[in-house]
Amino acid sequence: MSEQENQTQNVNEQVDQLAAQVEDVVLGPDGNPLSKKALKKMEKEREKEKKKQERLAQQAAERAAREANEVDYAQENYGVAKINMSQEQTNTKWTEIKNLSGAMAGQTVYIQARVQTSRPVSAKMCFLVLREGTATAQALLLTNKDSISKQMVKFATSIPSESIVSIVATVAQPNEPIKSCTIGDAELHITKLFVTSEVKTMLPFSLEDASRSETDYEKDPTLNRVNLDTRLNNRVIDLRTITNNAIFKIQAAVCQLFREFLEKQSFTEIHTPKIIGTASEGGANVFRVSYFKDSAFLAQSPQLYKQACIAADFGKVYEIAPVFRAEDSNTHRHLTEYIGLDLECAFREHYHEVMYMIGDMFIYIFKNLEERWAHELEIVRKQYPSEKIKFDEKPLRLEYKDAVALLRKHGEEIGDYDDFSTPQEKLLGKLVKQEYNTDFYMLDKFPLAVRPFYTMPDPENPQYSNSYDFFLRGEEIMSGAQRVHNADFLRERIVSMGIDP
Repeated sequence: MSEQENQTQNVNEQVDQLAAQVEDVVLGPDGNPLSKKALKKMEKEREKEKKKQERLAQQAAERAAREANEVDYAQENYGVAKINMSQEQTNTKWTEIKNLSGAMAGQTVYIQARVQTSRPVSAKMCFLVLREGTATAQALLLTNKDSISKQMVKFATSIPSESIVSIVATVAQPNEPIKSCTIGDAELHITKLFVTSEVKTMLPFSLEDASRSETDYEKDPTLNRVNLDTRLNNRVIDLRTITNNAIFKIQAAVCQLFREFLEKQSFTEIHTPKIIGTASEGGANVFRVSYFKDSAFLAQSPQLYKQACIAADFGKVYEIAPVFRAEDSNTHRHLTEYIGLDLECAFREHYHEVMYMIGDMFIYIFKNLEERWAHELEIVRKQYPSEKIKFDEKPLRLEYKDAVALLRKHGEEIGDYDDFSTPQEKLLGKLVKQEYNTDFYMLDKFPLAVRPFYTMPDPENPQYSNSYDFFLRGEEIMSGAQRVHNADFLRERIVSMGIDP
């Protein structure tokens, strides 16, 4: 080996020694090497932590061994149930959570519900929040000497949220009202608990987060907010919230009350075609669809069919059905599909017979919603606060010209026969509330120029018409009019609108 090679080898060995020494150097927070005293202290702490972890591991092993040796005297009272294949009918009398009350204290009940949350308090006790539809109740699992074991409590705390359980429980009255549940005066003391449908994957959000109000987020901005896109991408889970459940029940209630009122007035429910050969109201806002070798249209309105039924001597008809409008707009006032509540009615002398009857129908719906669906309304208002609807027993009627005068009085520039803009309608709603203390009113005698050709003109002033809209807090919720029923006059009206009859 040459002298140069020896020098190179020595240098490499020195570099390796220095590298090893550098690796052994421990730096402090300031980037400088620790002193021997600091190193000794650090080693002591490491040893202390190591012994702590060993001690915890040993304790866990001993605990697991004890639990394994403990006799589970409650094993018949809990677990995962077999798949329900309709093997048998036990004729069990199940209780719905919404029907629980403190008056049932001491009674044994059988309940099937979802586990919304589980909260262990200790190894011997845990709380569950059970949910069914629009109702939630608190359930308690507490160990005893013969039927509820620690293992049973541990099992309960491990049940994934949104799993479905069947329980047997005794109803008890809590010491103070349970504010976190819709059932505040009753608590369920569980004696048997079986999972009938277990959630196997992590949910995209918690139902608790999806049920929060804006007030909750104002009080605690750190709370998780469930965004709209997340809700829509997981709509089935989102619909499980008691608020959404209540909204759908209220929607069904409106249809039920609509039917109730009209059937008492001798109306007949009809079902009109939704795939039709021509556009029902004309214009561009119609969906054209393929119909075998031809084209057809989705119905924009049942209007012409309703009128045909009146001409066929049905007298009074109504329909609850989908309506399709090709309105390319992103506002809450424009929908491509919605459920319309339509009616058509013959009258004896004056179209006000129908108008006031419809006004009474709305009052009937408002009153019965508050009386018969108070539970659902309370739930919705908790997440989306709103005031009760203000209305008079006899609906307020305003003529269009009076509404124009009211708007002008408050600085709006509008012509006698101009159609109202959306901001003007909203402003009118506020002004009517201030002047008449009502959220609900009828706006009568619209300008003829802003209504369809089949609308009957006002006999005293042909610039106006026998037509009306119903408003709730400045939003139009229904429109109506007397139809032109004379063929010659209808042809005249069609021609005056520039349409070829």
